[in-house]
Amino acid sequence: MPLNSFKKLSSLTLILTVAACGGGGGGGGSAPVNTGTSGSTGSTTATTGTGGSTGTTTATAPVINSFSANPASITIGSGSQLSWTISGATGMTLNGNAVTGSSLAVNPATTTTYTLIASNSACSATCTTSASVTVTVNSAGAGNTTGNPIYGDLRKADLGAGANLNGSLPFPANNAWNTDISKAALDPASDALINSIGLNTGLHPDFGASLYDGAPIGIPYVVVAGSQPKVSVQFTDYGDESDLGPYPIPANAPIEGQKANGSNFDGDRHVLVIDRDANRLYEVGNAYPQAGGSWKVSGGAIFDLTSNTVRPGGKPGWTSADAAGLPIFPGLVRYEEAASGAIQHALRFTVSRTRRAYVAPATHYASSNTSNTLPPMGMRVRLKASYQIPANFSNETRAILQAMKTYGMLVADNGSNWYISGAPDARWNNDKLVSELGSVKGSSFEVIRMDGLVTP
Repeated sequence: MPLNSFKKLSSLTLILTVAACGGGGGGGGSAPVNTGTSGSTGSTTATTGTGGSTGTTTATAPVINSFSANPASITIGSGSQLSWTISGATGMTLNGNAVTGSSLAVNPATTTTYTLIASNSACSATCTTSASVTVTVNSAGAGNTTGNPIYGDLRKADLGAGANLNGSLPFPANNAWNTDISKAALDPASDALINSIGLNTGLHPDFGASLYDGAPIGIPYVVVAGSQPKVSVQFTDYGDESDLGPYPIPANAPIEGQKANGSNFDGDRHVLVIDRDANRLYEVGNAYPQAGGSWKVSGGAIFDLTSNTVRPGGKPGWTSADAAGLPIFPGLVRYEEAASGAIQHALRFTVSRTRRAYVAPATHYASSNTSNTLPPMGMRVRLKASYQIPANFSNETRAILQAMKTYGMLVADNGSNWYISGAPDARWNNDKLVSELGSVKGSSFEVIRMDGLVTP
């Protein structure tokens, strides 16, 4: 996904109210935002001709197609981006203050509900429609966002889309995702492997703030409580390599690539759900919500966040929601970590050409090419010790690059070369991410020795 224009936004349940128009007295009512249904209508009269005859025209209440906050859960002192799409409005207010455009950055000191009111003055008495979202503000220090992470225990995580994990990390400290590989041996084929990805190609953030092509930029996730109802999932492609449901996927779970205006979209359509109380991670791809709360997905995987047996129901050779059979969430760059100055786990990235092979912790390949100069799924690279992270880079970029030195990056999927995966967040500085990371070329990386390579 290119990051020159920018994308994505988390889904929230909207509370929508439509006020009836006066005058001719159209019927009032309410309609869910995602249906695009117009609200109540009213009548206005106009006098035409010399005989004073009266005709009737109809004015339609405005429709709020979408209203959301990204992120919906923040730490005090942080910000969130409110975004909306509205049709048929002649005016808008947000918590009583007039607003224009389609978005507004907010920085609430306490948990705040924002009510957007769209009005249409064409009615003889103004028609209004309203929708509300809540931004949850968590106290600083509720968890441990710097210093020693909390391994394998997500119970301190906040709830909601893009929620703060408060220093928690998936899997034990000695798990592959959390292992310091800064001094690990090099692979003998390192130079050829890096060359196949691109020596002169720069890193690219596949995440950011705002929208690209109408959708938030990055792979979203949602944290739920153990009380979240589990729903059935229907597998369309990889049922024989999937963990059976039910899965605790909320009806309004954010979907990768989801358009802010509610229109149709394609792409990988990943949905990532963390049950913080059960310490389980549920991931599906090509996800489509169905009537009654169920989901239709290409395949799904369930990961135990407390154990090094990360997928108890999985088998070698199985895929997951990711081509490499890996969990997606542990490799995402998240703003809360980058802003703290310490990302203490490996990252996820893509390459355009891979080999018919995989190496642990990956469990699956996605290529027919057997060339040993191409990277297998699960191959880990690290930023060379000789690379000096520029002091003038942003705090977030410096943290990302240091993580690449200490924990490295794993090849997780076929895609654009050197694209780094992350979660969308309104606080990212897109310009700095693109320019600073883009200045770091493939030639600054090396491949960690691959032991136990599987070549089916």
